[in-house]
Amino acid sequence: MSINQPHQTAAAPVGGGGTPDARQLRAILITVSIALMAVIASVSGLNVAQTHMAVEFGASQNTVLWIINIYTLALAALLLPLGAVGDRLGRKPMLITGLIIFGAASVVAGFAPSAGVMIAARVAAGISAAMIMPITLAVITSTFPEEERGKAIGVWTGVAGGGGILGMFLSALLVDVADWRWLFVLPVVLVVVALAMTVKSVPNSRERSTHSFDTIGALVSTIAVIGLIFVLQEGPERGWTAPITLASLAVGVVAVITFVAWELHRRDASLLDVRLFRERGLASGSITLLVVFGVQVGIAVVLFPFFQAVLGWSGLLSTVAMMPMAVMMMMASGMAPKMAAKIGARPTMTAGVALATLGLALMALFVSVDGGYLSILAGMLAMGIGMGLSMTPSTEAITSSLPRAKQGVASALNDVTREFGTALGVAMLGALLANGYRSAIDGKLDDIPNEAADTAREGIANAIEVAPTTGGHTQDLIHAAQQSFVDGWQQSMWVGAAVMAALLLYVALRGPKNTTPLEPDAKAAPETGVADNVAAR
Repeated sequence: MSINQPHQTAAAPVGGGGTPDARQLRAILITVSIALMAVIASVSGLNVAQTHMAVEFGASQNTVLWIINIYTLALAALLLPLGAVGDRLGRKPMLITGLIIFGAASVVAGFAPSAGVMIAARVAAGISAAMIMPITLAVITSTFPEEERGKAIGVWTGVAGGGGILGMFLSALLVDVADWRWLFVLPVVLVVVALAMTVKSVPNSRERSTHSFDTIGALVSTIAVIGLIFVLQEGPERGWTAPITLASLAVGVVAVITFVAWELHRRDASLLDVRLFRERGLASGSITLLVVFGVQVGIAVVLFPFFQAVLGWSGLLSTVAMMPMAVMMMMASGMAPKMAAKIGARPTMTAGVALATLGLALMALFVSVDGGYLSILAGMLAMGIGMGLSMTPSTEAITSSLPRAKQGVASALNDVTREFGTALGVAMLGALLANGYRSAIDGKLDDIPNEAADTAREGIANAIEVAPTTGGHTQDLIHAAQQSFVDGWQQSMWVGAAVMAALLLYVALRGPKNTTPLEPDAKAAPETGVADNVAAR
């Protein structure tokens, strides 16, 4: 079986006017990018308002974390089912519905009087985000002609990769100059603009299938994702051996096994044809996105406390310090399609992973308390370029592995992979940093009072907070905490570099094959202004 399914023909715009022209394609790309930005910005935006929500709602840290994490959990769990629904019912109506619900949920969250209302609003936002996110990429893959598709996917990938950092910057700015509730103004504004442009510019496309919807596959996939994401989100807080963590892991693993068995049974009628993972394109694209996105987000987890606790910067300045990496990532994502066209997808992915690995190694080698920001800047820039080069061809490898009728599912698979990578990277690198910090600071607390020493072991922020209570040991404790953090940082960076080196070897040997384009499908037959296509399986 070849993963190179007959490539997707451009969808006819509403009204059956043929392939959109360059101006229409540009408007479509801007529209889906704005919609995607609203979703991505909401993933990370609330991180800068944790203390504000805790004070205003009188909520515990665990409740605040649920306010943040429930959005990602709902989003990841429903990506595959709702992506498939969008393929069948129509991508434009699905996008419009998702934007309306998302905007309404953001308004409710902005005025939420309690943590309970906030959590409910975030659940609604996560569900509607799962309607929006896969459709934005599916619109590109089903609308753009072959020669333009790679560039458009590059833009989409740049927004998906750098949008979180940009959204966090804007959120930090709003918190600093206004109030934390103004965080929800940004997604509402983006949604209003995207909604108006969607109605005007985005053509509708949907696919007619001879098979019934895979309801059981959809339900089992949702359970599997919830179980595994819950483990990654809650394991660091509740403990990896806590009963609820182990129970969630068991449910997730059993659901994954059940999902694979059921999809093999359904074969061509499946929600996701898992047989395609035997092929290079889908497998290597998914693994690359999983690792690269995990490392990217995990790096952000260790960068922010470095900026704030070691360098003493504000939240806003710390976010600004991340921007060079985000800018490099977005620029490289735009360059990747041209590079892949010249030298091939696999060499482009290999070069990207190699640069990202080099960036991690540079940060691990040169980071220091005295060196400050400049000691990690070169590594950040190399990582940004490497991630941008690797993510775009990986995304295209995934979407090109499934036929036109499954583009919503292909896009959702791409997004689920990113969400798993995000949760895995935060859990792994965050845990490595915490363990490395505790191991390093244990031998530096001999002269510190026991109570203060116990507090300092909990984390660098705790150590700096308790330092003034130690009398003449204040500066010694602060310096010990900062140096211990850097020691833990280096440990997590070297592990990340080792993981990326393994990925580099895999991509170099098993990356997507460079093949010539196949003959296009028969043109889509418009039906009442809608491009209805039978899946080519």
